[in-house]
Amino acid sequence: MLTATKSTKIKLNSENITKEFADTLSSKIKVGDIIFLYGEIGVGKTTFVKYLINIIEKKNKLEPSEVTSPTFNILNEYQIKQIKINHYDLFRLKSVNEVKNLGLFDDSSRSITLIEWPQLIQEKPKNLIELTFTYENDYQIRTVQVKGLN
Repeated sequence: MLTATKSTKIKLNSENITKEFADTLSSKIKVGDIIFLYGEIGVGKTTFVKYLINIIEKKNKLEPSEVTSPTFNILNEYQIKQIKINHYDLFRLKSVNEVKNLGLFDDSSRSITLIEWPQLIQEKPKNLIELTFTYENDYQIRTVQVKGLN
């Protein structure tokens, strides 16, 4: 099993390793946590989110949902028994004011909040975990850098 600590870089050489990383993280995160996901288009942010949500569903004895990118509707919500997961994709937003109007953190103490493309967010919230997905070695290797995990 992969180990994620406060500042770890993990190679994601396959979807199975991405799923294993999501499984590891699912046991470390809790309601109230906010996860920023940084990285280029196609680097694996949404794939990671899909595995994370599906693993949490499985642990709660629920069938896996179809998890898609909320690029066009900005937010997808998942209710997993007592756990609410808000999955945002801010890619299409162009200004700080657009971000402020979303009320991203209004419900954060009662949910797990996942935010792809969080670059426009000016004030970092408490309980923040940052995942930076990158390509390396001329797009041959994908990695994720973990920051802020207790």
